Amino acid sequence: MRKIRVGTRQSALALTQTGQVIAALEAICREYDLPFEFEMHKIVTKGDRILDVTLSKVGGKGLFVKEIEQALIDNEIDMAVHSMKDMPWELPTGLCIGAIPKRVDPRDCLIMSKGSSIDDLPQGAKVGTSSLRRSSQLQAYRKDLVIEPLRGNIDTRLKKLQTEGFDAIVLAAAGLFRMDWEDKITSHIPIDISLPAVGQGALAIECREEDEQLLQLLEHYHSEDTARAVRAERAFLGRMNGGCQIPIGAYAAQHEQTGQLTLTGMVGSPDGSTILKVVKEGDHPENLGNAVAEELLSQGAEQLLGPLRG
Repeated sequence: MRKIRVGTRQSALALTQTGQVIAALEAICREYDLPFEFEMHKIVTKGDRILDVTLSKVGGKGLFVKEIEQALIDNEIDMAVHSMKDMPWELPTGLCIGAIPKRVDPRDCLIMSKGSSIDDLPQGAKVGTSSLRRSSQLQAYRKDLVIEPLRGNIDTRLKKLQTEGFDAIVLAAAGLFRMDWEDKITSHIPIDISLPAVGQGALAIECREEDEQLLQLLEHYHSEDTARAVRAERAFLGRMNGGCQIPIGAYAAQHEQTGQLTLTGMVGSPDGSTILKVVKEGDHPENLGNAVAEELLSQGAEQLLGPLRG
């Protein structure tokens, strides 16, 4: 029996989704009579330590994954469970994404003190988010909204809705779904108003490239449909060289009958005064991601992003 050491952040959401991954893998092991058992290892990342500054000001990429990836490289753990939206485009040498399980709801959502949708928010409403992508798009849709920084774990943010005078806060629906807190969602924000972060709603199971035994197990947990969509989004991210300090979003959907992917990519100015958006279809995820990025760059995205890149 081989023990698989599973690395995760210490937040309630990270521990919950890692527990769900382990339970799914344990079920696969029972089904296929595979000799694995699993042990969770909690790791604190830079993004978890710095809670008084917005992510865009912390700078750098991989704020929530770097320490976990180092533990993989140092052979302290065997695999890691990440939220895909936290994953930088480039992985360290020797590491790979061994599985991308089926995606859950990729949309952003509003939790509101009153009302039922973004259109119900009062003039000058105070909205909490530390995501430049979200604030840029929300201000493009409603210039009157006052966007205020909001950091912390999901439960911390939900408490701040009550204690810090927010009219609404914005969260990823996927996190609430995985915590079984869907009843807290007031409304989902349509994707044409707030395009999700690259990979939002998907998980990345990362491991060492040389670990063939573990990679064979992870094949049973992998969703190729989700992976194709995420690959298109991540190719777009790589070409745009984007991170937390840039208002950038992308979402790919696969047509059930044709298998064609439709990818929407977006970049914006932090204040929402400029939003550039491109939609394209294609069969090859990486080519599609690059094509959407090139179209945005030809429309002036380079000038928009230049001052923002860290």
